[in-house]
Amino acid sequence: MSDKDSQWWRDAVIYQVYPRSYADANGDGVGDIAGIRARLGHLRDLGVDAIWMSPWYPSPMADAGYDVADFRDIDPVFGSLAEAEALIEEAHAAGIRMIVDIVPNHISSEHPWFKAALKSKEAKERDYFWFRPGRGENGDEMPTDWRGEFGGTTWTRTPDGSWYLHLFTPEQPDLNWDHPDVRAEFESILRFWFDRGVDGIRIDSAALLLKDPELPEVLEDTPHPFHDLDGVHEVYRAWRRVSDSYGGDRALIGEVWMPDIERFANYLRPDELHAAFNFDLLGCAWDPELMRESVDRTLLAHKAIGAPATWVLSNHDVTRHVTRYGRENTTFSFENNLDGTPVDLELGTRRARAAALLSLSLPGAAYIYQGEELGLWENENIPPEQFQDPMWGRRGHSRDGCRVPLPWTGDEAPFGFTTATPWLPQPAEWKDRTAQAQTGDPNSMLELYRSAIKLRHASLGPEFSWLDLGSSVLAFCRGHDFACVLNMSGAPIALPPHRTVLLASGPLDGDRLPPDTAVWMRLS
Repeated sequence: MSDKDSQWWRDAVIYQVYPRSYADANGDGVGDIAGIRARLGHLRDLGVDAIWMSPWYPSPMADAGYDVADFRDIDPVFGSLAEAEALIEEAHAAGIRMIVDIVPNHISSEHPWFKAALKSKEAKERDYFWFRPGRGENGDEMPTDWRGEFGGTTWTRTPDGSWYLHLFTPEQPDLNWDHPDVRAEFESILRFWFDRGVDGIRIDSAALLLKDPELPEVLEDTPHPFHDLDGVHEVYRAWRRVSDSYGGDRALIGEVWMPDIERFANYLRPDELHAAFNFDLLGCAWDPELMRESVDRTLLAHKAIGAPATWVLSNHDVTRHVTRYGRENTTFSFENNLDGTPVDLELGTRRARAAALLSLSLPGAAYIYQGEELGLWENENIPPEQFQDPMWGRRGHSRDGCRVPLPWTGDEAPFGFTTATPWLPQPAEWKDRTAQAQTGDPNSMLELYRSAIKLRHASLGPEFSWLDLGSSVLAFCRGHDFACVLNMSGAPIALPPHRTVLLASGPLDGDRLPPDTAVWMRLS
């Protein structure tokens, strides 16, 4: 990697690999590192700059690997540490950087620390967690009434009568980040992966680490006891010192769900994280005014601190945007459970194609969740008895529909993903969505993404300015002559004067742009 790429995260196209569902090489129905290595050419041909690898560590899989038992090894279901190191080398040889996922808020209940903490109240590891006595005469009431991030309660009682905190599942005890041993351990984990050539760290639930030790209840108009406490920033300043010690081209990227854009921007100050996921656009309705406001908010907040914006349409936690954009309510939030409402997949796909050109031409970095380049939709026909997501039992919402294994080849499941039965069922209708079926088809979603990423690297200037083509049109320039125009009205519109059309998300009507269609062009 050359010096000119030293701040690669500022405008990279980053592809999220969910290893259970990318490709299975050993025939057990679950994706693995060998499968990723075998299909690395897909990502090279797509043109992405980096891979973000969802957790691949040893885990009981209570929460799909986000309950980590050992951050310095690989779960056998995915392969071995040697295979992970080989993948890092092979990705680098293909010009692709590697980002690994670190989960600092909690660990697995099977982690040696927690096992030691349960074994003895005198163990030093006891202080690494949030053990507290219960309320009530016999201590049989939870220490607080906090609600979990997946819904449900946040405290579990142990055989010795005490309670421990878990903002997610009981198998994911929260760490006490006020303890210096916890901080030192994670700084060591960062070095472990940086030493193996990893280029970046994606930080899960980055705003949750610290808790108010007084354990106050969650009340309106008072500081939240475990969301976005000011002290969390010192953790990331220490992490930044670690990353900077590796030459300055290692990135820290936070998962920060934060409705207050100014509080969000605090994580991106020059001595903290390099970038953070911007979920504002992801949750936005398919509405020109709201989307423009989202873009303006995002760019303004990032410009104020000199940080790069990021653009995300889908990930492993949210309803795929082909499905969202095909519904009457096109927003997303965990409180707004969209499962089961009617979907117009043709409309959703048309909008998803347009959204691809929008997100890939905005200033900053763009994130692609595996399968969105194939135009996959949410599989909402998984029988509940096959759900594996713990959110289903605690919140009545399963994320498994966006985690279904990818379709690679063939006309029927498992579509080249595995030689066995996939761990989640694939829709039969995906036979037209395989990478094989789409390769070489100029009208396919895959070829649209390939073309857009190639043009993005060659055509976009650093400057950004809006074009006024009416209130129902999103249009902007990048540089002196590149423009993106997205028609969000209900009727075709005239294209502005231009020299050439570079790429369109759908067929044009002469010099008119149909509804829910985007175009990249060189202006006159």
